[in-house]
Amino acid sequence: MSKIARRKFIQLSAVAAAGCLVQPGREARAQDLPQLAEDDPLAMAMKYVHDASTVDPSTRANPAAEQNCANCALIQGNDGDEWRPCQIFPGKAVNANGWCSVWAPKG
Repeated sequence: MSKIARRKFIQLSAVAAAGCLVQPGREARAQDLPQLAEDDPLAMAMKYVHDASTVDPSTRANPAAEQNCANCALIQGNDGDEWRPCQIFPGKAVNANGWCSVWAPKG
């Protein structure tokens, strides 16, 4: 296993473990959640930024200039809200214009 693959595995394992701590059946509301800081350890591990336009699309795993939290499959909450809950960062709200390395297209 390469170092990059191992590092990604550890990052995703940490996200999965954190996700187990979320209470099932309780919908998170962005107004109830603190905003995710870019210097949060999990945010840094996932390369989260509040403004997706600051990330070079060619450095992304799935290069696309239009990737942002608002069009990611993992975001929750109401379309149009500036700050919304995300499955990757339990207990925190992400900026809809943000981006992280776990971005996945809505399918």
